[in-house]
Amino acid sequence: MKKLLIFVSLATLFLGSCREKKTETKEVIREVPVHTTTVEKTTIEKTTDNEGVLERAAKKVDKKVNDKIDEKIDDID
Repeated sequence: MKKLLIFVSLATLFLGSCREKKTETKEVIREVPVHTTTVEKTTIEKTTDNEGVLERAAKKVDKKVNDKIDEKIDDID
């Protein structure tokens, strides 16, 4: 009887400790409205958005060349 009680106790302990332990986690996803502000672009920013890199570089070079030409003309006068 004593051996049977020990065997049942060990079997219960063994079966109880070997079972799968499930841990369930829940993810809660919540949508939150985001307030955004719109900023109006100036005319310079609007034109640069439509222009490519080469066009902007060409405008800078043209401006520098025109400034140098104006300086030479002023020196001549």
